[in-house]
Amino acid sequence: MTQQSPRHHPQLFRSFFQGSFPCSTACRSGGRRMDMVISSGHDMLLEKDYAALAQEGLHTARDGARWHLIEATPDKYDWRSFLPMVHAAARHDMQIIWELAHFGYPEHLDIWRSAFVDHFERFARAMAQLMRDEGVEHPFFTPINQISFWSWAGADVSWLDPYASERGRELKRQLVRASLAAMQAIREVYPDARFVLTDPLVQIAADPDNPDSKPYADAQHQSQFEAWDWIAGRDAPELGGREDFLDILGLNYYPDNHWFFSGDTIPAEHATYQPLHRLMLQCWQRYQRPLLLAETGAEGDARAPWLRHVTEEALLALDEGVALEGISLYPVVEYPAWADDRRSPGALFGLGDPNGNRTLHEALALELRSQQIKWHKREQQD
Repeated sequence: MTQQSPRHHPQLFRSFFQGSFPCSTACRSGGRRMDMVISSGHDMLLEKDYAALAQEGLHTARDGARWHLIEATPDKYDWRSFLPMVHAAARHDMQIIWELAHFGYPEHLDIWRSAFVDHFERFARAMAQLMRDEGVEHPFFTPINQISFWSWAGADVSWLDPYASERGRELKRQLVRASLAAMQAIREVYPDARFVLTDPLVQIAADPDNPDSKPYADAQHQSQFEAWDWIAGRDAPELGGREDFLDILGLNYYPDNHWFFSGDTIPAEHATYQPLHRLMLQCWQRYQRPLLLAETGAEGDARAPWLRHVTEEALLALDEGVALEGISLYPVVEYPAWADDRRSPGALFGLGDPNGNRTLHEALALELRSQQIKWHKREQQD
């Protein structure tokens, strides 16, 4: 008889249910900078946004510093875009997981050169020191958001800056170097800093009509773990990874994160489909690290049923002993779609009106409250 793992009880964050603000600063084709903090209105509505999240029981959030604004001039830091965020979070007692780079970086840097890593290290140290001077305690950081996705989108398919092809592995190594340098710099200021290392959680399966594709599908499925393995020093030790740098795994998961090797989405009813709790269990067994569903959401009328489904899967994972510490809704506030065909999950709060008020998506809010009540009852029973 197999011994059942003890149920995990999350305690790492202030709230199990959380919100993720859109904060990409990528450059699109033609060099046009995309700043989602501005396009979502979050820069002007900081106070209202943090207050609104707290009102809905979301006391932990992911938000981002905009490196391209802060270091517009090499090695000179202008914190006017960031300090209001730190102050607003403190006023509303919001626990923030701070992103340092979300697909964007200063225009004076070449991402392929060693100077990129050096500048990012200095920026991370300066940001940590500023936060310490402002009285922030026990901080959480994401050095670089979605290393694997950025490497693929920016250097394999030329969809994001730096707009390269067939250089994804090279960019991934560079972003891992930069992340490791930043984490070391932050720990010099905050020895107790925690790091949420985000990447997509996916399933890639062999094509049903082509069993010969299995080894290729398996290799592609395993590649989602490569950046984490490098950060931990389990592979590519020349990058400088160490086990203690692999802290909290941030899993970004959406309805279409399952696909066959051919690229077609795996239907949920298909025999090869691996449910979310099984995918999380794989991560837990591989790394034995806390997990955070750092981004999840669905579009339109699907957003409330999706939250219900994800929460049910999360509870199954917790029952199997998986150290899942939270679920973060993305995007928690609406933003205009990117200027391409990228799908955009539905938000809890809409775009601000001329008076700065956001409309609450009632169906999602009701489902969130229902799941929060079930969650609290479950924890009290234990």
